Amino acid sequence: MQTPYIITISSEKGGVGKTTLATNLAIYLKALHEDLPITLFSFDNHFSVDRMFRIARGKAPGDVAGLFHGIPADQLVETGEYGVQFIHSCEDLSALRRDLTSPAVLAHTLAQSQLEGIVIIDTRPDLDIFTQNALYAADRVIVPVKDAPSLENCRHIYQFFDNHGLSRRALRVLPCLVDSRIHYDGPFRDPYQLLKAYAINRGYRCMEGYIAKSSKVESLNTNPEGKIYPVLTHGRQTNVHVQLAHIARQVYLDTLDKEFRRLDEVRLGESREQEQRETAFHQRRDGLVPGCLVCGKPLVGAERIEEAGYFALRSDQALAGYLEDPCLANLVFRHFYGNKRAVEPGDPLWDLFRESALRSYFVLRRAPHTRNFFQQQLSFYRFDEEGLEVSHKIIELQQIDRRESELFTLLEHTLFDSEGKLGDHFLLLRKVSADLPEEVLYDENYTRLTGVLAKIAQQLKQ
Repeated sequence: MQTPYIITISSEKGGVGKTTLATNLAIYLKALHEDLPITLFSFDNHFSVDRMFRIARGKAPGDVAGLFHGIPADQLVETGEYGVQFIHSCEDLSALRRDLTSPAVLAHTLAQSQLEGIVIIDTRPDLDIFTQNALYAADRVIVPVKDAPSLENCRHIYQFFDNHGLSRRALRVLPCLVDSRIHYDGPFRDPYQLLKAYAINRGYRCMEGYIAKSSKVESLNTNPEGKIYPVLTHGRQTNVHVQLAHIARQVYLDTLDKEFRRLDEVRLGESREQEQRETAFHQRRDGLVPGCLVCGKPLVGAERIEEAGYFALRSDQALAGYLEDPCLANLVFRHFYGNKRAVEPGDPLWDLFRESALRSYFVLRRAPHTRNFFQQQLSFYRFDEEGLEVSHKIIELQQIDRRESELFTLLEHTLFDSEGKLGDHFLLLRKVSADLPEEVLYDENYTRLTGVLAKIAQQLKQ
């Protein structure tokens, strides 16, 4: 299966003929190569795509919002008029806009789909997050311009490409709605030549040709039936028909020239990222202390991690390991809450501590302002999910018998220096899943954990 070629039609200025170009280009490309799959969708909410192409009367398989929920594009398409596939428009994308921050979401979704051929994306007349996603995924961006102000707006699209390390070679300016009746004296005989000269002077590449202004073509969007008719079937006698055919041939030839496509780049990048994530995971796993940091029981096996209850990470990230559930629970209750007897599952204290741990980060560190070797104090903190302090208890280490305390075993493995003294580091403890303790080492989870660690470290400095 060949990766689809993505064409994005984009302009920050409205009324330049974006949707007319997008919808008619789809039809002309289908007429040029009948067996070539053509798919079209729009992020504008005027529903021109739906009005032109919809045949079926039943429920739509979905709309463009699904593309940002990870639904493969091939599960959303519907075959419409003229053999063109389309995805239904969405009346309100505003709820998605609040949560959508990356311009790469659409590219990743399209890269996972089974679409082939050419995909054409019509965008809104602004550089919002949906337009950014369409630009990021594109092999070719066609920017319709009809005057100097719309040409001036092109610089924002070029800046977007520069900011995201994308090649400007994908960008092409296309003069549209050019009034061919106007003629000038001097080197530029008409608006087309003038716009092209302005574009070249700014370093912009142009498509060959232009799309003329035509009252006949404009009338195809307004009729008693409420349909939108294509130029190919209802405007063959116009110059626009010849111009669109010429643009379609250029686009088709471009698809033949570019075998390695933008979505191939996205897939390759995803593959490299996955390799990097797997390498980082294995490095973190290989660096773990193999046994429980309190009792020494083997937890980290060759195949999986067994019976771990808590993950421990020192603040310099140079030491990491796991603890069994009972080891930490009994240590905390004995030394910080004065509970002399051991607690077990089913005990109210056990259940209370476990419930608290599921929503907390625990920290062990030298108590603030205590550096004297003979007066060492140990602090036990609880922080919430956001890394904000909830509680804080302090104990005197001199009052504990080192030979009988599992607390000293933990401190010797983690926080004591070679002289048996607490240093500047602290130990972060986090409850882990009993079924999958290594989940905390996955990239996203580990990044979140280290982010909280940094936030806590900043608070403890104060």
